Amino acid sequence: MAKGTRGTHPHPVTQLCEEGGRLYANALRTGRIERADVEFAPCLMELALLHPDPDDANWLRPVPPSIALAQRLNPLEREITERRRQSIQLADVFEPFMALSAQETTSAHSITVLEGGERINGALNLATAQCHTEMLTVQPSDRGNERSLLLGLERDRPLTERGVRIRTLYQHTARYSPERLGYVAQLSDGKVEYRTIDELVERLIICDETVAFIPTRDDQQVALELRHPGLVRYLIKVFEFMWSRAVPLSAGAPYETAAGGITDIQRTIAKLLIEGHVDEAIARRLGMNVRTCRAHIAKLATSLGSGSRAQLGFLIAESGLLKEVPEEGLDQDGIAE
Repeated sequence: MAKGTRGTHPHPVTQLCEEGGRLYANALRTGRIERADVEFAPCLMELALLHPDPDDANWLRPVPPSIALAQRLNPLEREITERRRQSIQLADVFEPFMALSAQETTSAHSITVLEGGERINGALNLATAQCHTEMLTVQPSDRGNERSLLLGLERDRPLTERGVRIRTLYQHTARYSPERLGYVAQLSDGKVEYRTIDELVERLIICDETVAFIPTRDDQQVALELRHPGLVRYLIKVFEFMWSRAVPLSAGAPYETAAGGITDIQRTIAKLLIEGHVDEAIARRLGMNVRTCRAHIAKLATSLGSGSRAQLGFLIAESGLLKEVPEEGLDQDGIAE
């Protein structure tokens, strides 16, 4: 670094300029340095690296670097000690509030929004890997989704191998899905149970009474991961309610034609029509395509002698058809698509 103006200090006091470093090194090697030589490096004096020669005022002697360093570090160490003391005091003040903050954080993270199939599957894989007792699942029909079945198989097989119990609810239409039946056959053992029911609203997965997953969009690209104990317990009760009304997959098709030629599935459709559901919504809840759903509605209309949808609703209400709607059951003839 070029020499600066006499008497100036062109850098922080914690640094030596190039000239100052060179002069200090020379002073250490020779034992002293002329006062006139350091006029353009005042940092040497400010850092207390030189002191007057007691024998000759025109000369300066170097201070040993270990002593000079200790002199500069002492005030810094005192400041650090004081800062540490203040940080300990602050920690003591806020310690009573930390537990409250931890509880709030736990509550805030009891519901996590998962966006995108990759993130959803990642969370499901982690939850199932940590599952040790039982997994409950509700699986509405998703025809043609072979990739979903493969992912499910990859997740479920390790569970059964380590003794985790699995209970799964399907819609009755699963009985006519070769892909679904093939999937079930690969996991059939004493730890896995499958039942079917006439209508299911949405998917649900619960692991060890600890975490539950539910979708929030029809395209299955956004889901909620629920870890709030109250919510998980509530969803378990919903599952058990449906499970108690479902029919074991091994029991055969629970289809029966009621009096008047109206099948159980048509009675279920009649109930949903009276509740105001459109054809698409009814088909989705019953796990069938819209064409099949409309065919059932047409048969129902014929059986009741209806000439229009408006009249059909009136005739359903007047017929007493819904006084004792069965909790499960489908018509085999009407299900095959």
